[in-house]
Amino acid sequence: MSADSSHSLKSSVIKNYRWYVCALLFYATTLRYVDRQVIGILKPTLEQYFGWSEIDYSHVVMAFTASYALGLLSFGGLIDRIGTKLGYSLSLIIWSLASMAHAITTRTIGFASVRAVLGLSEAMNLPTAIKTVAEWFPKKERALATGIFISGTNVGAIVAPILVPIIVSMWGWEEAFILTGAMGFVWLALWWKFYDIPVSQKRLSKEEYDYIHSDDEEKDESTIRVSWLKLLSFRQTWAFIVGKFLSDPIWWFFLFWLPSYFVNAFQVDFTKPSLLLAIIYTATTLGSIGGGYLSSWLIKRGWPIFKARRVSMLVFALCVVPIMLAQFLSNLWIAVALVSLAAASHQGWSANILTTIGDEFPKKVISSLIGIGTLAGALGGVLFPIVVGRLLDYYKTLGDINAGYSVLFIICGCAYVVALILMHLISPRPAKIKL
Repeated sequence: MSADSSHSLKSSVIKNYRWYVCALLFYATTLRYVDRQVIGILKPTLEQYFGWSEIDYSHVVMAFTASYALGLLSFGGLIDRIGTKLGYSLSLIIWSLASMAHAITTRTIGFASVRAVLGLSEAMNLPTAIKTVAEWFPKKERALATGIFISGTNVGAIVAPILVPIIVSMWGWEEAFILTGAMGFVWLALWWKFYDIPVSQKRLSKEEYDYIHSDDEEKDESTIRVSWLKLLSFRQTWAFIVGKFLSDPIWWFFLFWLPSYFVNAFQVDFTKPSLLLAIIYTATTLGSIGGGYLSSWLIKRGWPIFKARRVSMLVFALCVVPIMLAQFLSNLWIAVALVSLAAASHQGWSANILTTIGDEFPKKVISSLIGIGTLAGALGGVLFPIVVGRLLDYYKTLGDINAGYSVLFIICGCAYVVALILMHLISPRPAKIKL
């Protein structure tokens, strides 16, 4: 190799390139959650336009979560086969087109249909992102990296309540979906320019490559496929399933019903730019990053990985409990504080429960396992809106819809503690799975 070409290759190397990859995951996650928050903010507008009841709205939410669950039946394994670069690209193309298609719907069935396609495309997101983190980060940094990209869910939710009312007032609700979808193609261009797996990434230095694999115990890089039936034979898989099934629906509830709660309980006007939801999701950003940092910090201080993850999850489970007090409050900002704490704690919980898969299983099955667990969470997300819609419509007929929200907050406060207890009963000890 000539001196000039050697110098050129050296100058193309970027230090800490793994964090640039994490930034791409953050951007993609932000986009997806802008869209999820849009429908919650526009709920009053869409109810008037389409003539929805609470049950009708819950059916639209269920169309998204049911197709999300359906996609997870196959997409986790698909990502393990086709790889993270192509998998994420396919997901964003479909997602962007589906998001933009909301603008041309004129009936509820059409709106629910494009929500279903959107949910199907989003089924690729989390398995691909978690697999990307496992490929690009050593175990001691994975929870932090996961927490950072998951914080994109919060940034999306912060941006939406500020920008969406402005867009709607200037152009209409349809443009809120068009602009969201269009931003996906910008991300796609960046992904193809800057992303590849570590072994193929020319911008990655040998020192960073070695660091990424410094605590990697896997010797077999075989591409032999592992069936879901085989993965379901492990206790650790079922602990993950239970944790996701009980906790994910709470997050779906926060995303799709929190704006409606504040409208009904405190007459907040979301047709104008509002900082209320921005405050809540700013707190969740801290919870997301802090959740990853906490377990990573404990591991660096010498704690066993399993213990660090479970103790961190216990802390966040207990921090959700105070949301049950929201039913007794008449002060808006105290309610905001409790909801912020609960939503932030969910993100801290998620950063840790998602990372446990990479701790216990080989990298080659991570997307499949994330698909299984997220499927369980999505199924919970399909069932819970049935409860939410019927409960709120029932209390609305009684003239006290806030009593319905009180019941729902009690469920939220208990869910994480119950989930962690069951997880510990199913899988009480650490294990390193060999396939």
